[in-house]
Amino acid sequence: MLKNKKILLGITGSIAAYKAALLVRLLKKQGAEVKVVMTTSASSFITPLTLATLSENPVLIDFVKDDSGQWNNHVDLGIWADLMIIAPASANTIAKMANGICDNLLMAVYLSARCPVFLAPAMDLDMYAHPATQQNIEKLINFGHHIIDAESGELASGLVGKGRMAEPENILQKIDQFFQKDLPLQGKQIMITAGPTYEYIDPVRYISNGSTGKMGFALAGVLNDLGAEVTIISGPTHQELPHNNIRLVKVETAQEMYEQALLYFTSSDVAIFSAAVADYTPAEKSKVKIKKSTATLNIKLSKTKDIAKELGKIKKSNQLSVGFALETNDEIENAKSKLKSKNFDLVILNSLNDKGAGFGYDTNQITMIDQNGEMKKFELKQKSEVARDICEEIISKLKALNIRVL
Repeated sequence: MLKNKKILLGITGSIAAYKAALLVRLLKKQGAEVKVVMTTSASSFITPLTLATLSENPVLIDFVKDDSGQWNNHVDLGIWADLMIIAPASANTIAKMANGICDNLLMAVYLSARCPVFLAPAMDLDMYAHPATQQNIEKLINFGHHIIDAESGELASGLVGKGRMAEPENILQKIDQFFQKDLPLQGKQIMITAGPTYEYIDPVRYISNGSTGKMGFALAGVLNDLGAEVTIISGPTHQELPHNNIRLVKVETAQEMYEQALLYFTSSDVAIFSAAVADYTPAEKSKVKIKKSTATLNIKLSKTKDIAKELGKIKKSNQLSVGFALETNDEIENAKSKLKSKNFDLVILNSLNDKGAGFGYDTNQITMIDQNGEMKKFELKQKSEVARDICEEIISKLKALNIRVL
């Protein structure tokens, strides 16, 4: 299952680094292509020459290649990999990962990685059990990373307890299982709208809202991991694609978003309308910057196209449509109204009255409502976790519509 898979192995300063040689050998035997990035301290425990020989690739430690003065491009490495595994992952490196501290090549590669990330922690039992370490590990789990739990046994300190790096055979099994896992949405075409729209008053001013696109991009990442072919149609946002095989279509205005959504909707198995599209646009747009010459400025507004409603009119029985409702009052009633008027199969309600939910937050609190009136309420979670909850519900709804999922 690992044949031709590109595995990026990070090795940190730990006595368990010697096990990395066997892990590289096992990965190569499975047909994987392996590249190794080490921290400087890791080279005190195992030589780069050993790992270069086994991986059949140069081992990278520093930003600049020895003697040549050439740059080891961390961005290219992060894009290259199908999976990144850090084994052993020391307490120090785990803390850096959890807090975005970039002070070596390995951390730069990690922060550039667009692939799934695995960690195999290795440290003494007290370090592993410390609340700071456990909090950092929990934070990485919330990032969507995969933790290959430490094992119990005799440690380098002479103590016995939990903290040993998982054996290479067990790590290989976890990686193999990951690539063999069911991809229930494999082959499914999914369209997502995300972010705000800009409705221009003049060349430099526009009407918009506070949407950041975080929820839509989080959904794109999870759907991609589940095997779907994802197209995200996004208004202006600073969000980065979680995977480089997701198609990104950039738009600015509601009209542009409508045109692109219409283009991709007909071939989509699932359409998710998470964008915060402006409801109104200036009826007349000045071709030059409007000068501040009067005490007041009156702008006549016209309705924009209701993208979800227009596409809901042409939705086929074998398509699933999911909408979002951000409300401030009469939340349930307004969400149910959208469910009906826009022909949604499922609406995701979040309220600005819930602390930590809404525009700009990394968290969200949602209630799912379907066409049968069934409601599922969820606690406040990271948007990455909310995305997983929504995707699980999408898979369930596809099955209910007798649409084949794997």
